[in-house]
Amino acid sequence: MSADEIEIAPAIRPLHARIALPGSKSMTNRALLLAAMASGRSTIESALLSDDTRYMTAALRALGFRVEVDEGAHRISVDGLGGAIPSSNADLFVGGAGTAMRFIVGFLTLGRGRYRVDGNARMRQRPIGPLLDAMQELGATVYSERDNRCPPVIVESHRSAFGGGETRIDARESSQFVSAVLMPAALWPRGLKLHVVGDTARPFIEMTLRLMEVWGVRSQVEGDVITVPGGQTYHARQFFVEPDASGAGYFAAAAALCGGEVTIAGLRRDSVQGDTGFLGILEKMGARVEWTNDGVVVTGTGNLSGVDVAMNSMPDMAATLAAIAPFASSPTRIREVGFIRYHESDRLRALATELRRLGATVEDFEDGIAIEPSQLSPATIDTYDDHRIAMSFAVTGLKLPGVKIKDPGCVTKTFPDFFERFEALTK
Repeated sequence: MSADEIEIAPAIRPLHARIALPGSKSMTNRALLLAAMASGRSTIESALLSDDTRYMTAALRALGFRVEVDEGAHRISVDGLGGAIPSSNADLFVGGAGTAMRFIVGFLTLGRGRYRVDGNARMRQRPIGPLLDAMQELGATVYSERDNRCPPVIVESHRSAFGGGETRIDARESSQFVSAVLMPAALWPRGLKLHVVGDTARPFIEMTLRLMEVWGVRSQVEGDVITVPGGQTYHARQFFVEPDASGAGYFAAAAALCGGEVTIAGLRRDSVQGDTGFLGILEKMGARVEWTNDGVVVTGTGNLSGVDVAMNSMPDMAATLAAIAPFASSPTRIREVGFIRYHESDRLRALATELRRLGATVEDFEDGIAIEPSQLSPATIDTYDDHRIAMSFAVTGLKLPGVKIKDPGCVTKTFPDFFERFEALTK
């Protein structure tokens, strides 16, 4: 086996493990931006240190902010400037970090100058048009450099001439478009009245509003309309990032699939992360989920029933469910996730291709995928430079001997030491 692939050690007995997770990527990158908009120094504890969050910190530094990272303590300190952006010209690169790309484009309405935001080859294929449409309707000078509604994005900002107002966003492709305008809106003179079209991953919008509240900003939600009053102030603070619920899903699924008990430390029932809802799906499949004072315990028998679920509220967990679905005793259908075709890979196509490579019976649709109970055979999984594909099929390998994962290093995007922690399940 080459260094470019890793073979998953199958579980030869029921699992019994306690897992500590890194911090949430979604929360860390929101916290970094809110800290930059606050007045004074904010400290972000238990922060995720991964490719996506490093791109965000690098972008903030390139914009003139002081950002200090303590790798050992997983702590990031940001000196916020009350909504001012020091640099008047910057060429920013965010790799494959969708949160950094979308959030920074909205944030740059607070600047004074010309900015360019670019990413890797896949990021240049990912849509950002609905965000540009909404910002243009508000009067911002923002456009796709290649006029294709994808990055690179040019923002020509004149803060004194931009006040906010009322607009609409089509969020069916990504809730990140909504969060991108909500966070800076509190600092716009007229604030924002936002009409949201589509309910894609609505829990992530709720996460944004709750974190804005933590930093001292108020908002109001009435149906599909979100109002953020203008002229508010973000206040610097110490903030603790929750353990990553998306990452928890792989270990919870492992317990459901292989049997035994896995404790996920620090995750809370009242988490702001919508991906905790995946635990409820595992319950429907036959696992037992018990919340405790210091985390959650997932217990499985190794016997799963299929489910039919809409996963638009937790799209990052669709791959995890698909990876265990062939072992269920009845079919599984995942619905309302057509937009994940525009994530780090075309995830629906990638899932269908790799499940078939393993021998599964699969039908993929425009907005989802159906998976039959299947007799699988070992295979080497292509990962498409997509961390979720790599981590999800690692779970498959616990049940099916001989599964190899190509390019395991792609997990550094959100979970750099995933495979080290995953190995602990079978020791």
